[in-house]
Amino acid sequence: MKPFSIVRSRLIPLDISNCDTDQIVPGRFLSRKRADGFGKQLFHDLRYENGLERPDFPMNKPEFRGAELLIVGPNFACGSSRESAVWALVDSGIRAVLAPSFGDIFSSSAFKNGLLPIVLSTAEIEYLMREARLHPDQELDIDLAHQIVRCADGRTLPFDVDPLRKQMLLLGMDEIAFTLTHEDQVAAYERGYDTRHSWLRQ
Repeated sequence: MKPFSIVRSRLIPLDISNCDTDQIVPGRFLSRKRADGFGKQLFHDLRYENGLERPDFPMNKPEFRGAELLIVGPNFACGSSRESAVWALVDSGIRAVLAPSFGDIFSSSAFKNGLLPIVLSTAEIEYLMREARLHPDQELDIDLAHQIVRCADGRTLPFDVDPLRKQMLLLGMDEIAFTLTHEDQVAAYERGYDTRHSWLRQ
């Protein structure tokens, strides 16, 4: 995973509430292999019509192409468990998603794949959504180390993040890689466990 420190980018406004995982990646694409990528499948049925990009969809507009931050409505990625929803966002270059709330399973999967889900208040999301529409060329900073969103007008918006998940994102590690950084301690514990419970080998 790519380490997450400070990400500066324009903000893609997608004002949809209760956007479920089937809207993020339709079920007919779930048989794809992870190695094949899911970028083209992101919001497929909202983004394309008859195989062509819909010009009114935010991600298809020139001013938002290549942006790494997505702002959405409440209860984003609700519905069925679908890690491919996270893969599609990551494969499309999205580093963080800002919303008033997320589906629980999606939020957990996001951290495991290097995607930062940021929960802000409804008022803050509405403000950022409005600014993204009015000033699409403006960039903002996501500063994970200090847990703040720095807006173009100088406003700062704090956000919460679990300390362990924050550390793994900053290091660019998933749970397995992070656990292996403690390999010596794990080995020492296992040796001690064998000594304390030698009767298990009898």
